[in-house]
Amino acid sequence: MAFAIRNLSVLAYANGFTLWHYKASGDALPTVTAQSFFHDAGDMLAAGDMVMVSAPDYGRILTIIGEGASLRTASLN
Repeated sequence: MAFAIRNLSVLAYANGFTLWHYKASGDALPTVTAQSFFHDAGDMLAAGDMVMVSAPDYGRILTIIGEGASLRTASLN
């Protein structure tokens, strides 16, 4: 499946940092952690933000690196 904006929500925001949650309803963790998965939300996510991912097979915390077209993620665990 593809990225669904309705599954992305803000958990906390302070001092320019946002902690997000993404509920991956039908996507396995390797799909969600692919470098291009969050590109459609590139105008909302900022470098240094963190995304808690809940996938059917596992969970992971990602950090956002870059912004806009150069947005990518890196795993914290």
